[in-house]
Amino acid sequence: MAPPLIAPSLLAADFARLGEEVETVAAAGADWLHLDIMDGHFVPNISFGPVVVKALRKRAAIPFDVHLMIAPADPYLAAFAEAGADWISLHPEAGPHLHRSLQTIRALGKKAGVVLNPATPVESVAHVLDLTDLILVMSVNPGFGGQSFLDSQLPKIAALRRMIDASGRDIRLQVDGGVTAATAPRCIAAGADVLVAGTAVFGQKDYAAAIAAIRGAPA
Repeated sequence: MAPPLIAPSLLAADFARLGEEVETVAAAGADWLHLDIMDGHFVPNISFGPVVVKALRKRAAIPFDVHLMIAPADPYLAAFAEAGADWISLHPEAGPHLHRSLQTIRALGKKAGVVLNPATPVESVAHVLDLTDLILVMSVNPGFGGQSFLDSQLPKIAALRRMIDASGRDIRLQVDGGVTAATAPRCIAAGADVLVAGTAVFGQKDYAAAIAAIRGAPA
């Protein structure tokens, strides 16, 4: 089994030095950059929007993995696509027509993802697998970084891995929330192949060593 991809979450970076942080973490071995978009409505926090994503796009060549924690999400899909997102993920609860939203993302030429909150059932994605490139399991309640990993999400990760494998589709299984060098092996064992880590990377002095530790490889 290939090592997981590591997507450091920009939410934990130094916001006074975002451009430099993006360059540094990409050089340190990040596979993707995870960008959390929060509106203060769908989640109790506000982060940044497409203007910031566009400004940062020129600072690194790695894929930009945009997680929309906004409602409604549909009116902003094109703006984030144009800003340079490679992957755009949204929550089933963010709008009435998940199928249509995923179609829109695909039509914009981007990879489409579905995000499951801790209480969101696996079945929410079962009938849109044909339009899904990524499923993100939130192992904390979304809105803030630095929370503790919820072990209750491990069976969900395992169930989704079985669902993806049974479908025969090329769908990434991502985990975000409380991912550290200690919790990463459990996520990988359950079937995850992309790990989002915020403070476990940006909160460390040596980004390369932190990424290698989460990936399970020697620094």
